[in-house]
Amino acid sequence: MDIIKKIAVFGDSIFKGMQLDSNRHYRIINDIDTDALSLRHSLIINNYAKIGSTITKGLEILQKRLDGGEHYDVAVMDYGGNDCDFIWAEVAESPDAEHFAKTPLDTFIASYHRMIATLRERGIRPILATLPPIDPQKFFDWNCRDLNKANVLKWLGEVTTIYRFQEMYSRTVERIAADTSCLLVDLRGAFLAHRRIDGLLCEDGTHPNSAGQRVITEAFDRFAAQYA
Repeated sequence: MDIIKKIAVFGDSIFKGMQLDSNRHYRIINDIDTDALSLRHSLIINNYAKIGSTITKGLEILQKRLDGGEHYDVAVMDYGGNDCDFIWAEVAESPDAEHFAKTPLDTFIASYHRMIATLRERGIRPILATLPPIDPQKFFDWNCRDLNKANVLKWLGEVTTIYRFQEMYSRTVERIAADTSCLLVDLRGAFLAHRRIDGLLCEDGTHPNSAGQRVITEAFDRFAAQYA
């Protein structure tokens, strides 16, 4: 790779560092150690991740920053976690209806391709990241705690459907990276290498806790070392 100095990070609450605190409230506790990564690999890292972002929102954020004159050597992107999610209150209300992900898969793919093309047009190297896995039971218990769980389960068929659907979006990211010749940071693989994934996630089954965020740091550290 060419010499890289300035990196922009785009994504959602995972990269932003959102966790559940001891009072079960969401707040930013970002133990993804970008300072250590910056020092170890002589990088300037700017984190533009935004809570709740989908790929379409990420594209808007990227375009706004580029139009404002910003430039980076590399943009690291991690989208799909919010894109693959459903509006669970609507599912609980109408379990026999058809429900769609917040970002349908074809829109997700087209938007990611557009984001990659936009970066390359500006001479910025795109790097994609797979999704850290979720704990489907914890996810179900947390997100449906105030809903009719029986109705949600009726629509899902089984709780593990949640995991499989999120995995589909993560595997789609892998395919996009291969199709566009983008480098890929396999965060999912880094988590799956651990025997107890539940110990790396918050009570909501989605957001990495501090231990999980250290897994993310280690994955990026290994990735960066390959191109030092």
